[in-house]
Amino acid sequence: MIKFLSRLNKFSNSWTGTVIIVLFLIFFVAQAFVIPSGSMKNTLLIGDHLFVKKFSYGIPTPTIPFINKKILPDFFGNGHLIEGDKPQRGDIVVFLNVLNESEHYVKRLFGVGDDEIVFDGNAMYLRPHEGDEFISQNYKKEDIISLDGRLFVREPYKFSGIHYDKNVDMFSYMIYALNSGKLDMKPVMINSLEKRGELPFNAFYTKVKANEFYMIGDNRDHSNDSRFWGSVPYRNIIGKPWFIYLSWDDKYRIRWERIGRLVSTIENSDEFTQMAIKEEEVDGVY
Repeated sequence: MIKFLSRLNKFSNSWTGTVIIVLFLIFFVAQAFVIPSGSMKNTLLIGDHLFVKKFSYGIPTPTIPFINKKILPDFFGNGHLIEGDKPQRGDIVVFLNVLNESEHYVKRLFGVGDDEIVFDGNAMYLRPHEGDEFISQNYKKEDIISLDGRLFVREPYKFSGIHYDKNVDMFSYMIYALNSGKLDMKPVMINSLEKRGELPFNAFYTKVKANEFYMIGDNRDHSNDSRFWGSVPYRNIIGKPWFIYLSWDDKYRIRWERIGRLVSTIENSDEFTQMAIKEEEVDGVY
């Protein structure tokens, strides 16, 4: 045992050993990721540098960092060497953009396969596929609403960083995306919701594809997400944000209070949300 440990120590201190260990960690354990946009404000901020826990949902097929080139075939056709637990509703997830798989995105999982989702411009509603009894047993009574005789949950996730921008008309933006053929959700008229003038619809609806995941940004009115390009298959799932190792704002001032914090701590803290609110809201949809 002593000889083995001595050889292991010698190997790990060599250039070859160091490279192999670093690649092993990147391929199977954790990978560095930088928040590039404001779609997850006020939870994750532009300039947050964090590690992604790559074993949260199985082991993704290893790729070369930066160029995202797979070093092994996708043996099982699901983007993973080892299949694991699937993302759960409410998780923050890092995944490959379904329109450009060279890009990594980070969003919150709003709905899983066969869930139904409604967005009326002011709030998002979820109908879990498990049905009415599941909804009644797992969500607060004050969050449950009947939309034309069917139960939905209004804003089911209570993280304080989730918010809307009162200065943005996301409904009109989605109409523009609809007319441009760049919207996944379908326009619907729901009599239980307020009408919108003479428009023949007052909300947008989708049913999530089986075994896929509907990703929405916490910064609801500044997020390019599944509402526009659809659900995310398991093969695109990379992992879960772990902890922040560095963070700076748009003026490169270090946010010391965020360094070393678990993302699970950040997303559950009103204190960090209030700090994030003090930074200017982003413009555009990212």
